[in-house]
Amino acid sequence: MNIDFHYGVVYAMARLGGLSPADALTAAHACQYVDDATTPGLLDFNGGELFERFATAHSMFDYHNADDQGNRLTWVPFHFLPAGKGEGLEQRAICRPNSDVAKDIVRRAIEHHGADNGLHRLGVTLHTYVDTWAHQGFSGIKSDYNRVEHLEAEDCTHMQWYQRLGQFTAHLVDDAKSEVLSRAFPLGHGAALHYPDQPWASWTYTNGKGEIVKRVNLPDFIDAANMACRAVQGYVAGKTDFENQPGLSKMHLAALESLLATNTSIDEQERLEVVRVAIADGRFVGLKEVLPAYIAKGKGSWKHIATGIEADDDGSVKPVWSEDFERADYRKFHDAVKEHRFVVTQEILPELGLRLA
Repeated sequence: MNIDFHYGVVYAMARLGGLSPADALTAAHACQYVDDATTPGLLDFNGGELFERFATAHSMFDYHNADDQGNRLTWVPFHFLPAGKGEGLEQRAICRPNSDVAKDIVRRAIEHHGADNGLHRLGVTLHTYVDTWAHQGFSGIKSDYNRVEHLEAEDCTHMQWYQRLGQFTAHLVDDAKSEVLSRAFPLGHGAALHYPDQPWASWTYTNGKGEIVKRVNLPDFIDAANMACRAVQGYVAGKTDFENQPGLSKMHLAALESLLATNTSIDEQERLEVVRVAIADGRFVGLKEVLPAYIAKGKGSWKHIATGIEADDDGSVKPVWSEDFERADYRKFHDAVKEHRFVVTQEILPELGLRLA
């Protein structure tokens, strides 16, 4: 999923689930920041203080994506949560929608409700949780299940976009790209290109096991959003049986379906703007407000506010540590990331006999 869902839709679900505007913004920002926190390692302050961080994402062509061992520390706990079902490691590492493992991480986040970074932990968890729908069938380890051949899409918007460029063989181009990515980076859904992340897309491919896979994203994305709303309702109520929360009303489900089905730009930022306008115009009854702009890096970002660093990386000047850093969203997010990763890789998965890190 992209920023239109992880930030825009999750914000709407958080508000409809009972969080205040400020709390919903924190959770939605943390949810999206999982895709943008790409600087790993120790943050070195000029007074000798240190703060440990984990990168929660790599770019598609980052060399880390070819490193199976390093990759597991990023993609497995945050983007391709294993369902633990099937025979052997390769099958058990596959991501499945709303798996028992996925529901378990939500319950762990709800139990974390009273912590000073509870909302950040919730946001990180929601990212992983909703991705189990978008990333189903793929895994965060090298696997033939991640290989994609004969990729075809049925959405006319995608075809019209290519036709405007005079490229009438879009499916052939995509199939060639998929083959290259399957060979170079046989992990995650990179070889499936952008299709897993587009709410309206209907598409088909053959995986490396020779299985034909047909995907229709819209009902999955609606289900993911509804379950995210239930997760927030459970968080607000302090109830770990979040699956039993009411979720979205029929009216809100209809509004969500209309929004996701018609918001078909291939540009995720354009889609986010459509979501922002929908929230501002009150398309979700009872929710009519401004969704603030999201700043991933640079001036005004969580990292900049906490450290003064404006560079995409850590820059050349060491920041000054202060008590303000301890209260900052940046610190709380990275501590939430460490907690989430530990729970997934050192507690939940090993209890299922699945040791991936």
